[in-house]
Amino acid sequence: MAWREFRCGKNKKPDVQQFEYNLEDNIFLLHQELKAKTYNHSNYISFYIHDPKLRNIHKACVKDRVLHHAVFRILYPIFDKSFISDSYSCRIGKGTHRAINRLQIFNKKVGKNNTKTCYILKCDIKKFFDSIDHNILISLIKKKIRDKNTNWLIEKVIKSFSVSPNKGLPLGNITSQLFANIYLNELDYFIKHNLRIKYYIRYCDDFVILEKDKKLLETLYFQKIDNFLKEKLKLSLHPDKINIKKYHQGIDFLGYVSFPYHKILRKNTKKRMFKRIKQKISKLKQGDISEESFNQTIQSYLGILKHCNGYKLKRKIKKLTYGL
Repeated sequence: MAWREFRCGKNKKPDVQQFEYNLEDNIFLLHQELKAKTYNHSNYISFYIHDPKLRNIHKACVKDRVLHHAVFRILYPIFDKSFISDSYSCRIGKGTHRAINRLQIFNKKVGKNNTKTCYILKCDIKKFFDSIDHNILISLIKKKIRDKNTNWLIEKVIKSFSVSPNKGLPLGNITSQLFANIYLNELDYFIKHNLRIKYYIRYCDDFVILEKDKKLLETLYFQKIDNFLKEKLKLSLHPDKINIKKYHQGIDFLGYVSFPYHKILRKNTKKRMFKRIKQKISKLKQGDISEESFNQTIQSYLGILKHCNGYKLKRKIKKLTYGL
């Protein structure tokens, strides 16, 4: 890996509060440590957020975050072109909205333009980030990356965090997002090429399969996928988050509930949205936030509603914010 990629990190906007010295000095120090192979990853700062469920985030120091971004810049184009088209998490030109649109397209194909019943298997991998095996991940990366210096550094990043011996990636690293896709790309290829499943979509550790034959979803597909995850990736499906439904009953996926002819915002997402808007209104009235900040929040929620049948919700938001 060219060391100039790490020097490019000095153009990143620094977190001033966490730097004890000049940014440029820190970058050159990092460069020297990498060149001499004396670099060691610093400890993480741990905190919790609601997203909407409680998540434990581990934040690296600024020097390490600069390194993570440099590693990501090198690895992303190498691995992204090997990912399947219907993997949508943390990829340029993908995202949740494209995944939802693809879901509706698949339903039309399987359900013959809604004239036949379309079944959907929805699965979630249990404690995915905490369960990623370091040695398996490193071996997958080494299949494409041959440079010893690069692999030494990647191992340093991967092994900088663990939930249990040689297991776990931190929520918070940009590299974790890419490593997760590299890890589950093995599942993607198994499903697409070994099982020859055509209508499959994955977003991080959530995935769906659409099929006209319910029995295939209940037996053949589910059992083989579960066995593959356990044997090859040391992962398991979440037993409480495996669901088979008819598409017309509504599929709760990536924040929206999709139906054959429309999609709506998930109930919990809707409740959380209005709770936050009311909190922002209160802060605006007390002078704790600026009008610009408040308007940005409202526009972001209106943007979310553009992707679903949210006319009534838009009216409710405008009614709440009228005159502010």
